[in-house]
Amino acid sequence: MKKRVTGLGGFFFKTKNPKTVKNWYNEHLGLNTDEYGCTFWWKDEEGNKCSTQWSPFDEKTEYFKPSEKEFMMNFRVENLVELLKVLKEEGVTIVGEMEEYDYGKFGWILDPEGNKVELWEPIDSAFLD
Repeated sequence: MKKRVTGLGGFFFKTKNPKTVKNWYNEHLGLNTDEYGCTFWWKDEEGNKCSTQWSPFDEKTEYFKPSEKEFMMNFRVENLVELLKVLKEEGVTIVGEMEEYDYGKFGWILDPEGNKVELWEPIDSAFLD
């Protein structure tokens, strides 16, 4: 297996009032926020357009379960199906089943401290107009 993580896909965190937090970051730091947070666009080594997502979640979200932490990292990966097989063989805890959408595939693991980590094999072209 050549590559595993290819970059940061996103940073997600819990907050009491996601709308207020998004508005604050928009007003004071200039983040171009929408209902999901803010998408940062960049190019990889080959010049392909890529994205990284910043998203405040409601403090009551269960999306981070089984982790009880206030945050969740999302890493961009290559070949998620193969990576999940390798991670399972290495004894890494896999959370749930892989999910596939028109913008990519998602899988979840737990690190040694119980942090839920989202693995994303993106289809960045799905976001382009």
